[in-house]
Amino acid sequence: MWKWTTIREKDDLREEQRLGLEIGPGPRGSREVENKDGSFSEVRLTGTKYACGRGGCGACTVMVSKRDPTSQEIRHFSVTACLVPICSLYGAAVTTVEGVGSMKTRLHPVQERIAKSHGTQCGFCTPGMVMSMYTLLRNHPQPSEEQLLEALGGRSDLRPGGGTCQAVPRARVRREEQQAPGQGLHLCSCLKLFVKEEFQPLDPTQELIFPPELLRMTENPEKRTLTFHGERVTWISPGTFKDLLELKAKHPEAPLILGNTSLGPAMRSKGCLYPILLSPARISELNVVSKTNDGLTIGAGCSLAQVKDILAERVSELPEEKTQTYRALLKHLKSLASQQIRNMASLGGHIISRHSYSDLNPILAVGNATLNLTSEGTRRIPLSEHFLAGLASADLKPEEILESVYIPHSQKWEFVSAFRQAQCQQNALPDVNAGMRVLFKEGTDIIEDLSITYGGVGAATVSAHKSCQQLLGRQWDELMLDEACRRLLDEVSLPGWAPGGRVEFKRTLVVSFFFKFYLQVLQELKKLIKPFPVPVNRFLSALEDFPGTVPQGVQRYQSVDSHQPLQDPVGRPVMHLSGLKHATGEAEFCDDIPMVDKELCMALVTSTRAYAKIISVDLSEALEIPGVVDVITAKDIPGINGTKDDKLLAVDEVLCVGQIICAVVAETDVQAKRAIEKIKITYEELEPIIFTIEDAIKHNSFLCPEKKLEQGNIEEAFEKVDQIVEGEVHVGGQEHFYMETQRVLVIPKTEDKELDIYVSTQDPAHVQKTVSSTLNIPINRITCHVKRVGGGFGGKIGRPAVFGAIAAVGALKTGHPIRLVLDREDDMLITGGRHPLFGKYKVGFMNNGRIKALDIECFINGGCTLDDSELVTEFLILKLENAYKIRNLRFRGRACLTNLPSNTAFRGFGFPQGTLVTESCITAVAAKCGLPPEKVREKNMYRTVDKTIYKQAFNPESLIRCWNECLDVSSFHNRRKQAEEFNKKNYWKKRGVAVIPMKFSVGFAATSYHQAAALVHIYTDGSVLVTHGGNELGQGIHTKMLQVASRELKIPMSHLHICETSTAMVPNTIATAASVGADINGKAVQNACQILLKRLEPIIKKNPEGTWEEWVKAAFEQRISLSATGYFRGYKAFMDWEKGEGDPFPYYVYGAACSEVEIDCLTGAHKKIRTDIVMDACCSLNPAIDIGQIEGAFIQGMGLYTTEELKYSPEGVLYSRGPDEYKIPTISDVPEEFNVSLLPSSQTPLTIYSSKGLGESGMFLGSSVFFAITDAVAAARKERDIAEDFTVKSPATPEWVRMACADRFTEMVYICPLPLEPPSHPTPWAIFK
Repeated sequence: MWKWTTIREKDDLREEQRLGLEIGPGPRGSREVENKDGSFSEVRLTGTKYACGRGGCGACTVMVSKRDPTSQEIRHFSVTACLVPICSLYGAAVTTVEGVGSMKTRLHPVQERIAKSHGTQCGFCTPGMVMSMYTLLRNHPQPSEEQLLEALGGRSDLRPGGGTCQAVPRARVRREEQQAPGQGLHLCSCLKLFVKEEFQPLDPTQELIFPPELLRMTENPEKRTLTFHGERVTWISPGTFKDLLELKAKHPEAPLILGNTSLGPAMRSKGCLYPILLSPARISELNVVSKTNDGLTIGAGCSLAQVKDILAERVSELPEEKTQTYRALLKHLKSLASQQIRNMASLGGHIISRHSYSDLNPILAVGNATLNLTSEGTRRIPLSEHFLAGLASADLKPEEILESVYIPHSQKWEFVSAFRQAQCQQNALPDVNAGMRVLFKEGTDIIEDLSITYGGVGAATVSAHKSCQQLLGRQWDELMLDEACRRLLDEVSLPGWAPGGRVEFKRTLVVSFFFKFYLQVLQELKKLIKPFPVPVNRFLSALEDFPGTVPQGVQRYQSVDSHQPLQDPVGRPVMHLSGLKHATGEAEFCDDIPMVDKELCMALVTSTRAYAKIISVDLSEALEIPGVVDVITAKDIPGINGTKDDKLLAVDEVLCVGQIICAVVAETDVQAKRAIEKIKITYEELEPIIFTIEDAIKHNSFLCPEKKLEQGNIEEAFEKVDQIVEGEVHVGGQEHFYMETQRVLVIPKTEDKELDIYVSTQDPAHVQKTVSSTLNIPINRITCHVKRVGGGFGGKIGRPAVFGAIAAVGALKTGHPIRLVLDREDDMLITGGRHPLFGKYKVGFMNNGRIKALDIECFINGGCTLDDSELVTEFLILKLENAYKIRNLRFRGRACLTNLPSNTAFRGFGFPQGTLVTESCITAVAAKCGLPPEKVREKNMYRTVDKTIYKQAFNPESLIRCWNECLDVSSFHNRRKQAEEFNKKNYWKKRGVAVIPMKFSVGFAATSYHQAAALVHIYTDGSVLVTHGGNELGQGIHTKMLQVASRELKIPMSHLHICETSTAMVPNTIATAASVGADINGKAVQNACQILLKRLEPIIKKNPEGTWEEWVKAAFEQRISLSATGYFRGYKAFMDWEKGEGDPFPYYVYGAACSEVEIDCLTGAHKKIRTDIVMDACCSLNPAIDIGQIEGAFIQGMGLYTTEELKYSPEGVLYSRGPDEYKIPTISDVPEEFNVSLLPSSQTPLTIYSSKGLGESGMFLGSSVFFAITDAVAAARKERDIAEDFTVKSPATPEWVRMACADRFTEMVYICPLPLEPPSHPTPWAIFK
């Protein structure tokens, strides 16, 4: 716990301390804290993680505690540390995860439960989750489900896998046991997975108290002005309102800063700099709340969380007719940002920022709110369209301060509503939002006053004032509705090049929202005017919003054999080895390594052009900046600068925006980043510039030859079928969004050019080799260390070698250790991700749904260099058939060369994109035959032992079992009927159900990539050290390896330890990828342990009653080696592309998933009602970890297919470079009911203990949500007599869903023409890859 009793006015206050709290975020986690004697000491608190720098992910969550000056109560609230200015913490107590509990002292119940309930995977963001829950429990020891969801709902750190899925009330049951619902709210309640009574209870009396020193400070608050001077910024915190007004008059251009949720991100990402910042945090007048008979006045300094509580209290006190505006505000406050941001952001800051996407301003505007301003005097201005547009006549004067906001009560016959639609339900900026108010003449439906305001449709919040004026005096009926929609589309216009894009979608939402408002008001008028015509009941579903619910579910797995020794952990749900360390923040990641002596920081300079010749690079100004040591360019590389087509540092030309040109080395990362801005690069544009697959095809721009597989006679088959359908499928790219960005620490040694490299990678041997060739030194001088990785998903296979090599060049040239840590924005800009795909299919089939011929051609966007694109193309083609036996096939694939960052390996490696084409084809066939898609799938599925298109034999028995089991446990057929009944009764809401089979091939298509080695040491005290070639990415490989060693050596896991993965301990390792990490390394560990046990056999036979320690001691005395190297030569795998045949994969993982969704046809939003997954894990090494992998892969796949969308500017600049613009799933996106079953009694003799690798396979099962959405869309189109077949586009964003559900409102949009585009804007705002 950090207690900020005073903050000294230090002249040397560093800038990064001013701009961010940075208790843990940022390199080294070292910060100065004042001791009681006035001295400063350095404290290393590394539990709080830096992940996005924008407050959008929640990984850096801490708890801030303050004493409320009015109520005198201690308030605890969670905040994102990356945005909290350290100077704002005067008088506050800050609790980090280290202050909650530790393994050295005592675990907090929250930490214990999240770890032992298997709620962690990579663990990078677990401390943030702990702090969110801890803060909740400090405020509410018995939280409700709504409060639980609110605490976790806005977090974007679900990416590392199933951790959050498993950290909520769920039930786990063994296969033979009764299903039971989840119980309790303390993160997880699991049956038979652990003994609930073993958990320590939550005892609020044992929590840390608020520091007495701070209590005394609040009793005699400091009134003097506090000033903190930095190198470029001065922070001033006045103690009185009078002082604040004087300072504002003296510094009229200085912004007021409270929550820093708007200013902070702008200062970080846009380089905004304000010499003076005024902090009114200690001004009590800005937090005053007053109630009158006419309305409510809320202080501008109140946080949005406080505003929410204030409004909720007022709603409970007043009659409904007076709280219309308050209810509308509450609706948006529930989904606005995350809990942490709402705790920080102030009402005044939200209003004054006037963001075009503001969720509150449109409601406040239509609710006739007024702003109370103060300077030398006071005045009131309306929060009107003129104020929101920033017109000088309606704005604050430079010296004025917003003191409070007055929100009047609504009145009888007045109705206020709020609407918003975003990419996902929570913590997402809205595409469009709206506030609407109507007042009727008493006793009638005649419009007396009407106000409509929209956000997201222009540079500022837009009022439809003209349309509203023209509708006064009209009746609230269908004629008025039609006229209003036409007038709104005419007044609220958007050009095709408008910032943010999605023009047709936004225009559709403009009228769709008004239609919802129309229906809502009709329902209210029905209560007041009798008789009154009301809409048909089946239209009323448009009024219901999707509620937030805590996910529930059941997880089934097979228990171990009753004869298995209790000491044998294989097959048991053993907790992740680092689970408790994850929860306490004691798990050390790459950037948690303490600062090394003479360490320097590195920052990368990247290209701002997509395809250009480099004319000159001027480094002079950068080198003059204090603290800058050097700039590393390609000329400094003593060895090989990458490959001919893929340079580490650009030479002569750049091929994409984000290509690395040089790197700045400085004493601090702030200095390095400041120097980047001073480097001047002159370019000469080259042509052609290609971004999309379509452009690449047009220019014949490809990275490698076409890959092709064919069987049967496809042309002849097409001539004999009943029907032929052709179609296209578009699958967007995906960002890895691992929570721990790319980072490396290179430490040069004093002799022989040796280097120690600490790196976050899936392939340390590749980093080692790349650094060796770059520096032109032998591999044996370089040691790569990997303790653990904060998520990888394929993105840390190839790219870490680039960053490691560049940092190594800097270390060699300067002689200093070099630390390189990428910000989230740079990571996303530079690294590339999943390949976007464009697929064309032609399918011939009989009227009964039997497919006779299938021709698929796929193109993937490889980016500007080859990278893994050829391999991805090969794997994509090999896996296209999925679960189906079709006699006549032709699969072709090409990787396109474009001017975008090179795309690379990603979980599933082409399978999630390619197989979506196949399944879309199946759906199209079903539509043409008038059959349910599941019937067509069943009819074409493999049924008996057979061969794939590449002639590899396999038995589909487990595939069929998974399919049938999934249909059974999901009650699929009953739910299909229920969905159809629901759709008949609801016009604007539709449900869809889909079940998808999967045959996923595991491994690399080469034997040499399946080899593995391990090194096992037994020490004389009986303890055992295990080292292997796999890397801990969160998938629990170290846990599984110790389970293997425990079984083989017949000793408890407590005797075993894994330190790290090191190239010095196990050389020539293979990347931890392709789902085989546990398979092959497990075999190597098994081999090493068996060697050791065989050596001990004579000793054990001589003393069978002895202990393990006695046997080890005897072996040492008899000079028997207690160290062994284990080795696994690998699974045989090969593929002959010339012949089109081979055995490229060791085995297959089978599975099936059924998902049900409900869509809102008016907005495109959807909710996931239920998902059931059945997976063939054979004999799971660790069912808890494997189920987490299945859940995590499914959620990540669900993101790929529904919310994650990459947007590029027409110049090739990635727009979506952080959690604000790029939306990965949050806990609110998890299906309301989420069940996972492992198929029982399945065996495979090939693998370690008959287990299977499950790291990637679940990814594609996320497509069951996609196809459930398309099923719902098809139901809507069928009801509207629109063709059911439509172009399949992934992700199924709200935009795609809304526009596919064509209706009268989409027709209005297309009829009303867009404004003409000016000549200077001939291109759209964004390119979607």
